[in-house]
Amino acid sequence: MARKRMVVQFGHGTSIRSKDYTAAAARAVRDALWHNSLNVAEAFGFAKEAMIIEVEIGVQRPELVDTAEILKVFPYGRPSVKVVAGGLDIPKPHRDGLTVIANAAVIVSFDMEPAQ
Repeated sequence: MARKRMVVQFGHGTSIRSKDYTAAAARAVRDALWHNSLNVAEAFGFAKEAMIIEVEIGVQRPELVDTAEILKVFPYGRPSVKVVAGGLDIPKPHRDGLTVIANAAVIVSFDMEPAQ
């Protein structure tokens, strides 16, 4: 079977006060998912569990993202998460602290037979 990409969605999330890279990343993934109601699985006769979900998240401190927490965002499918350097850390101008901004790309694919 050949893997066929069906959907690419993008989102961003922030942690304004707590400098929580995992929370910002999870919000970015939810932003990508929650703005859409996709029926791709049903349209092609697949179970939702058959969705291959690849997630790439960009933050300034990738090592601080707990990918196990990100996986909990997905109610079905076969998600995998990769965290890379990206996003933004915005220093607070009048006090210590950062606003953390995460970007996410969520790619949904299926193993499908090529069209004849």
